[in-house]
Amino acid sequence: MLTIPAADATPLIRTDFSDESAWREVARAAAAPSADGFLAGLDIVDDREFEGAKAELLAQLGADNTGHACLFVADAMTMTHPEHPLLSLDLRPPGRSFRVVPAALWGVENNLAIANMDFEEFADAIDADGIFRDFR
Repeated sequence: MLTIPAADATPLIRTDFSDESAWREVARAAAAPSADGFLAGLDIVDDREFEGAKAELLAQLGADNTGHACLFVADAMTMTHPEHPLLSLDLRPPGRSFRVVPAALWGVENNLAIANMDFEEFADAIDADGIFRDFR
């Protein structure tokens, strides 16, 4: 049975295994500090058990089992899009989502993890292509 590992940090789950080089770039960029030294608190899950897992299932598993406000998914779009936007899934309640570039991931993760901001505040600030890059 598919389960999201228990961790204090927010899960970043890899579901696409088509491009190892792209994955390394995504994982490195997501874990990199911001210009001001802020880091996303991530538990990087690189396990083929999650290959092809759908966002709806991951959101439900995350809502049921993790206690996190959100989780992030590295899916096929993440691996193929030039900016590698990760899928951000709301877990309170599960179902809402938006994409976020790795460089802006720290702000989303940090603020949602401590309930400083709501999921909607980020979702409402996405660009026309559905990707959150930063508040403008």
